[in-house]
Amino acid sequence: METGKDILKAKLIQKLADLEVDIAALKEQTKPISPDDAYGRISRMEAINNKAVLENSLRMAQAKWKRLQSALDKIDAPDFGICLSCRQPIAEQRLLFMPDSIYCMKCTK
Repeated sequence: METGKDILKAKLIQKLADLEVDIAALKEQTKPISPDDAYGRISRMEAINNKAVLENSLRMAQAKWKRLQSALDKIDAPDFGICLSCRQPIAEQRLLFMPDSIYCMKCTK
């Protein structure tokens, strides 16, 4: 019989795998734009702007991956699922929705 922790662990592993796919795609899309590419001035500016947006998305995805990996690494620790602020348990539904949560709903506000 699966426990809540087993379900959460499986969810973390799946989210990490999904993020790895996203990160690989974003890395491919954020490769440098060669000045030799046949862009017009406006199109080249748009490509550079899009690259900047994708680079930001890449940074956010990498940060999310690190938080999820940290949660997976700590899932068996006795203080996993305990709010860093009030030291009360974080609701299981919150952890299932956001497995990298380190604060309960009350302390997040």
